[in-house]
Formats: sequence, C-alpha cells, structure tokens
Amino acid sequence: MNKRTVDALDAPRLYDGVRTRRIMSFLVDYAIVALLTIPAAIVVAVLGLLTFGLGWGLYAILVPAIAILYVGFTMGSRRQATPGMRLAGIKVERLDGAAMDPVLAVLHGVLFWASVTVLTPLVLVVGLMTRRKQLLHDVLLGTAVVRDRV
Repeated sequence: MNKRTVDALDAPRLYDGVRTRRIMSFLVDYAIVALLTIPAAIVVAVLGLLTFGLGWGLYAILVPAIAILYVGFTMGSRRQATPGMRLAGIKVERLDGAAMDPVLAVLHGVLFWASVTVLTPLVLVVGLMTRRKQLLHDVLLGTAVVRDRV
C-alpha cells in the first residue's frame, strides 16, 4: 500500500459517527440473518422428516452457517459492506490497501462474535481508545470501518 492511501484513512471525517452507525448496521444485519433463518429452518425441518430425524441435527449449525455465508458474500464483496452497513453508510477498509475478500470478511465476523462473547459490550470501549475508532477485531485484522459517503 502506498503512503497516500494510508494517509487517506487517517482523515477524521471518515470516522465521524462510525460507532453509532456500526451499532445500527449490526441490528439491521442481525434482523436480516434472523429472517434468512426462517426459510432455512423450514428446509431443515423437511429434510429431517425425509431422513427420519437425522437432518434435524443441522439445526445446531443453522444460524452460524447462515451468518457466515451472509458476511462472506456481502462484506467480502466489492462493496466491502453488509446490507446493514450500506444502509448506515459505512464499509470495511483494509489498512494495507487491499480489497476485502470473503475469507477475511468471515474471519472479521467470527472474531467480532468471539470478542462480544468474551467482552460483552466492553468491546465498544476499545473503539474509544483507537485513533480510527477500531474495535478489537479490527485492530487484530488490520481493518477499519469508515464512512462510505463523505
């Protein structure tokens, strides 16, 4: 990544209101994943009936699988944002200048859930102490969430 791109990510206007927008986008994305789970749960129910109950074991991984696919296909796309993030006007940027890919997007989501599970809402405190308002998983992965339309 060239110096100019790194400097561009240091512009304070990119981070104005990002924490609030991240919370809003999380709620929207959480609702979308919940809605996507409904038809998938119906498919698993039918599969369970057809396999005399064996298919119902898929319920154990249903929500995480849907969330992983959702994050991988949306945040890992060219837009670098989930639908909730696009609605909030934010996207994820890599600090090395490369584009987000589906694997990094999934890792971003998994580390987010792991940090929230361990640190509960305290995960947001990290964002108060970093220059780019990064959360713990952003710092670990070398990413930052920025305003898309500035």
